[in-house]
Amino acid sequence: MSPNSAFNGAISQSHEQNDTPTCDRPHLVDCLRAGDIQEHVLNTAKAQRMAEFFSLLGDANRLRLLSVLAKQELCVCDLAAALSMSESAVSHQLRALRAMRLVSYRKVGRQVFYSLLDRHVLELYQAVAEHLDEA
Repeated sequence: MSPNSAFNGAISQSHEQNDTPTCDRPHLVDCLRAGDIQEHVLNTAKAQRMAEFFSLLGDANRLRLLSVLAKQELCVCDLAAALSMSESAVSHQLRALRAMRLVSYRKVGRQVFYSLLDRHVLELYQAVAEHLDEA
């Protein structure tokens, strides 16, 4: 068996195991196109921050909190009641969301009211929800 046929066999096998389309065989890289796009590749530090951000959103309870806060500002006790969670659990999740600058709060006496930090957070939430609702 030639090295090329072994290589092509490995590519065929990987196509069978993986449904992700790839190039069928090795080819020359278009250096101009690759060079042009390289300036748009995320730098490592920003990619890491984005990964942490999306990892934070990988928690169902945090997303449930965002879903309520996308509708209106609420205090911790109302959030806990709406989500059937303890106030302590809600506070814990809100602390993580605050650390990533997704929610903000304001105090009125002894009550603490939470809301989405800005329109970017609302738009992100709405875009993902809409995407998942598409047929």
